[in-house]
Amino acid sequence: MSIEQQPSLPPVLRPANPPRRELSELASRFARDVRGDVDGVIVSGITLATADLRPGEAFVAIHGVNRHGAEFAAAAAEKGAVAIITDEAGAAIAAPAGLPVLIVDDPRGILGALSAWVYGTGAGAPLPTLFATTGTNGKTSVSHLLEGILDQLGVVTGLSSTAERHIAGEVIVSRLTTPEASEMHALLALMREREVEAVAVEVSAQALSRHRVDGILFDVAGFTNLSHDHLDDYADMEEYFEAKLPLFRPDRARRGVVCIDSPSGAAVVQRAEIPLVTVGTPSIAADPEGSARADWVVVIDEERTSGTTFTLTGPSGTLTTTVPVIGQHMAANAALAIVMLLEGGYAWDRIVDALERDGGIRAYLPGRTQLVSGESGPAVFVDFGHSPDAFEKTLAAVRRVTPGKVLMLFGADGDRDASKRFDMARTAVEGSDILVVTDHHPRFEDPDSIRATLVEGARRARPDAQIHEYSPPEQAIAAAVGLVGEGDAILWAGPGHQDYRDIRGVRTPYSARELARRALRAAGWPVPDSRWPVPYPDED
Repeated sequence: MSIEQQPSLPPVLRPANPPRRELSELASRFARDVRGDVDGVIVSGITLATADLRPGEAFVAIHGVNRHGAEFAAAAAEKGAVAIITDEAGAAIAAPAGLPVLIVDDPRGILGALSAWVYGTGAGAPLPTLFATTGTNGKTSVSHLLEGILDQLGVVTGLSSTAERHIAGEVIVSRLTTPEASEMHALLALMREREVEAVAVEVSAQALSRHRVDGILFDVAGFTNLSHDHLDDYADMEEYFEAKLPLFRPDRARRGVVCIDSPSGAAVVQRAEIPLVTVGTPSIAADPEGSARADWVVVIDEERTSGTTFTLTGPSGTLTTTVPVIGQHMAANAALAIVMLLEGGYAWDRIVDALERDGGIRAYLPGRTQLVSGESGPAVFVDFGHSPDAFEKTLAAVRRVTPGKVLMLFGADGDRDASKRFDMARTAVEGSDILVVTDHHPRFEDPDSIRATLVEGARRARPDAQIHEYSPPEQAIAAAVGLVGEGDAILWAGPGHQDYRDIRGVRTPYSARELARRALRAAGWPVPDSRWPVPYPDED
C-alpha cells in the first residue's frame, strides 16, 4: 500500500443467517403510507448506506446535511434492495427507482425500532448480557476492561468500542464510536448467533442524540465522567451532559453504575431514573469526602510503568488487584468495570477468584497509555486522550512513574471542537517539562494554523516553558526522542491506537506506535517487536 492510498473501511457485520421478515408486516407496524406492492416481499436486513447494502435488504433514506438519501434509491435497487423507507420528500425522489416506498415521518428517529424488529434484538429478545459505558474519558478503557475480565471468567464475549469490534474472538476495526442503529442491531444479532454471552458497548453522547442505540435495552449502564469535549456538536456543557442522561432511564438500561469522582457523576446520580450504585476514588476525586462515601471505594496501592495496583471495597467484600496500565484514573476505570459486572449478575467470588488466579486484570487497552519503548532509555507512552481532562490525568500518571523529565507531544484535530485547543495546550505545558507541538488529523483545516493556536495557548500559560513545534509527526517524534534520555518519559497524546491520519479526507497510513519505535531505534535505544500491520512506503 502506498502512502497515498486510503485504508479500506472495515465491513458492516451481519448475521450469517439473515432474518426473513414480511415487508407487509413491517409496513403495517411502521409506515403511515405505502406506495407500491409490498405483498409477498421478504426483508432480510436494513441499512442506511448503499455501499453496505446486500440483496434483500431495505434501504432507509434520510435527509443528510447536503443531500437526501433518496437520491441513491436507484443505486439501492441495482444492488438488490427490496424497498425504500423514507419521508414524504424522499418518497417523491425515490419513486423512479421502481421499488415499494414506505413513508415514515422521521426515518432516522425510528431506525432503531425498525432494526430491532427486523433483527429480533429489541427489549425482551433473547440476547447476551449487555453493558453500556458512557462519559467523556474512559469509555473505551472500561469497555475493554469489561471484556478482559469477562474473558478471564471464561465468558464468550463481544465488544463495540471506538477502537475495535470483537465477536467471539474475531477482531474488526471500528468505523464509529457507536455504530448506526441498523449496524448495531445487526451486530447484536450476529453476536447472538455466535453464542456470545456478554457484550461491552461504548456509547457516546452522539450515539444517544442520533438514535444509534435506539431499540436496545442494556442490562447495566456505566458512567465515567464529563469534561470539556464535543462542543462542536453541543452548544455548551449543559447540553452535552443532558445528551448523556437518557442512558440512565428505564427504556435504555435496567441498572446503572456511576463514578462520582467528578461533579457530573453526582449529577447523574440525582437525575437517573434507574437503580444505581456508585464508585469513588478519593485520591483523584473533585470531592474526596463525597467520593469516600460511594458504595464502592478505590484506594491506590502502587503505581508502576507496568500497571497500577488498587484495592476495591464495597458491600460484597474487598479485592486487591492490578490493572495493566498506569494511572489512578485507570484504576478507577477498572473498578467501574468490576462493579458493572457484579451488577450484571456475575458473582463477586467468581470475579475475585479469576483475578487472583491470573495475578491481576488481563486486558489489552489499545492506545490507552500504551508503553511502546524497551527496558532502557526513555519511556514512551502513546495515548488516545484528546481532551484537557485526559491530558491532565495522564500527564500526572506519567509524572508519578518517571524519575526524570516528562516531555509532552501532541496535536489537535482539525474540523472538530476548536474551543478546547487553548485548554489542551495549557494543560499540556503545565504538566510537562518539555512541550512538542505537532500535527494530528488536520482534515480540511490548515495544520499550520492549528499548531499556531496550540503554541500560542501554551506560551500564554507558561511564557518561560521549553516549547518546540515540528511538522510532520515523523519529525516531531524523532526530535522528541533527541530531547530526552534514560529515566525520562515521552507522552504522545492523540493518535493512540489509530492506524491513519485524516488529511483532506484521505486516510493516510500512519502509526504513532511504529513511528515512536523507529525514533527510539534510530537513537540507539532497544524497542520491543512491532506488530503494526501497514508498512510505510520505504518498507517491504
